[in-house]
Amino acid sequence: MADIAFLLLIFFLAATTMDSDTGLMRQLPAIPDPNVPQDVNKINDRNILEVKVNKDNLLLVEGQLTEFDQLREIAHNFILNPNDEPSMPEREVVYLPFFGNVAVTKAVISLQNDIGTKYGVYLAVQNELIAARAKLRDDVARQEFGIPYDRLDEDRKSAVDDYYKVPISEAEPKRIGD
Repeated sequence: MADIAFLLLIFFLAATTMDSDTGLMRQLPAIPDPNVPQDVNKINDRNILEVKVNKDNLLLVEGQLTEFDQLREIAHNFILNPNDEPSMPEREVVYLPFFGNVAVTKAVISLQNDIGTKYGVYLAVQNELIAARAKLRDDVARQEFGIPYDRLDEDRKSAVDDYYKVPISEAEPKRIGD
């Protein structure tokens, strides 16, 4: 009886698959309106932070070779633009619920990977960029509401999301170079 139980246990362990979902939760962008001219959607170059990963898994930020542990800080400073520098993202005043009229950033992060980039490196870059945006959202939630972002109700979360929208634009992978 013990042998049969052992054989059944081995069979089920060998036949069962353990699903471990790895990936990124992303919402696809809306389909552009064909009636709107493409020039309207053009983004000013100063508002774009270019992040590229080549086939050797080296990180290039604005054309400069950069260490992975610096990416979060670079993205954070780019989005925040604390000194309102002319080479950094511009701001526009909009009305947001709970905040009133505030100057929000027009920053966009452009990410492009080489065809040969390792998936783990791709995820690490994504995590750093998302963490930079999440830190800013958490900071503004604590400053305005006195609680962390993840404890906000949906309406306040939505307002904070609009405060630091910062889309991460992903271009189709191609050969970036050596």
